[in-house]
Amino acid sequence: MIIPSILSANFSRIAESVEMMLKAGARTFHVDIMDGHFVPNLTFGPELVRALKREFDLVLDVHLMVDNPIEVFAWFEKAGADWISFHIEATPHSHKLINMIKEKGKRAGITLNPSTPVEIVYPIIDEVDFVLIMSVNPGFEGQKFIPSTLKKIHQLKDYIENMKKGPEIQVDGGIGPDNLRDVLSAGANLIVAGSSIFKSNDPVSTFKLMKNMEEEFRGK
Repeated sequence: MIIPSILSANFSRIAESVEMMLKAGARTFHVDIMDGHFVPNLTFGPELVRALKREFDLVLDVHLMVDNPIEVFAWFEKAGADWISFHIEATPHSHKLINMIKEKGKRAGITLNPSTPVEIVYPIIDEVDFVLIMSVNPGFEGQKFIPSTLKKIHQLKDYIENMKKGPEIQVDGGIGPDNLRDVLSAGANLIVAGSSIFKSNDPVSTFKLMKNMEEEFRGK
């Protein structure tokens, strides 16, 4: 699945950007929530999530890049988030928060910064619906893909294959048509793309190209 990230959309025309991607075939949208503490930037609040759910028929993948995810996740759950992921580096109570998210009927994801080893999620991997591997340092859009991420994806994929039912692997940061196949081949199946889509000359064509590449890779 190719998931457009609205962090790279035109902030003065977010609704138009979402509608454009929906018409192009997108269904799920990534929403980065930054608090200016855990990462050096500020972005959106729950009102944006609420407005998008009210206006459109879509799935919202809310990524909490915040110091206190266990305190703020409910704001976004109540606003209409469908998926909620948070950073394992941000709380010592990951297992508790995963259960709190799932008790609300939402998909729960755990996120790893580029320097965080994959092994850290093994004790709770049975509990999550997806693992988000950051392929850039979180906090800013438009960064280049960190090549060593491919090894982490491979490692996580190998571990999951030994499980009866493992989580999906999501990757976010610096992914576009030029390296999409590498990321898919490594084992990812949820691809977040922001700048490569919205900063391109033709966002619709770029999204459709990546979607077709993903479907071709899956043999659809």
